[in-house]
Amino acid sequence: MQDAKQRLSELLRRAATEGPQFVTKHGEEVAVVLDIVDYRRLAGGGEAVDFKAVLSGEQHHPEYGEALADVLEEIAAERAEDLPRDVVEVSG
Repeated sequence: MQDAKQRLSELLRRAATEGPQFVTKHGEEVAVVLDIVDYRRLAGGGEAVDFKAVLSGEQHHPEYGEALADVLEEIAAERAEDLPRDVVEVSG
């Protein structure tokens, strides 16, 4: 029983990190184990993503959250490196 639990844990980890995992019986594929995010996307039952809400941090989305945070950090770092610009007044 312990061996079965360990194998299931490994199967679930691989589904989350490597993608769908196929289960075979006598050499034939009989089932597939999917990460829940993949399943919801395929089933169409996942919550709708409001891009503006994700950008503002009001809505968390597991698929985009981490990648979005990385991009926003890069943008903030680039902006911090920019030198302040002189303001030029134009009289009309």
